[in-house]
Amino acid sequence: MRRSEQRRAAVIAAYQHDLTGQPLAEALGRDAAPFTRVLAFAAVERAPELDELIGGHAHGWTIERIAPLERNILRVALVEMLYGDSVPADEPISPEGAIDEAVQSAKTFCGADAPGFVNGILDAILRDVRENARYEHS
Repeated sequence: MRRSEQRRAAVIAAYQHDLTGQPLAEALGRDAAPFTRVLAFAAVERAPELDELIGGHAHGWTIERIAPLERNILRVALVEMLYGDSVPADEPISPEGAIDEAVQSAKTFCGADAPGFVNGILDAILRDVRENARYEHS
């Protein structure tokens, strides 16, 4: 399974968990790739921290107002962007690559405004963390 498909699987599992309360392990299923599992569990475990970051950059939007699927696309992308060094991967993705993957997921699964919304928030967060030297990638 390609990395982009594994990222999308992580988003869908985190979304199902977020929306229904279904245990994340069940949402992932037994056959989920290790990369998918790491992304999904990190997105769920770090959700409060990630949501605070998202909310701080989603001007005019509270985290509760962001659609659950978009919120989970943002969370999974942020895991790779901010904690990519701790995500096992054959080929690490650049922060810009994580943003591109998130935008593609938003185009595939969300409404017409979602890709721009996702891109804007992730780009603003990336600029902020780079300016404040809170970024683990080189």
